[in-house]
Amino acid sequence: TGPVPQVAPAPPAPRPAPSAPSGGFKNCTEAWNAGAAPVHRNDPGYAPRLDRDNDGIGCERDPR
Repeated sequence: TGPVPQVAPAPPAPRPAPSAPSGGFKNCTEAWNAGAAPVHRNDPGYAPRLDRDNDGIGCERDPR
């Protein structure tokens, strides 16, 4: 009998994307609590009201 082949462990499963309400999150606290912040333009949950400086990234700081 020969050596036993080593089997690499499977990579961890990807985390599911946080769900976002249609129309965007009500506020940044809601986005942070959902694990979705910061939200980028064209991401689910993004809304212009979340992006105060209009740089395409909303809820850049954790309000907690």
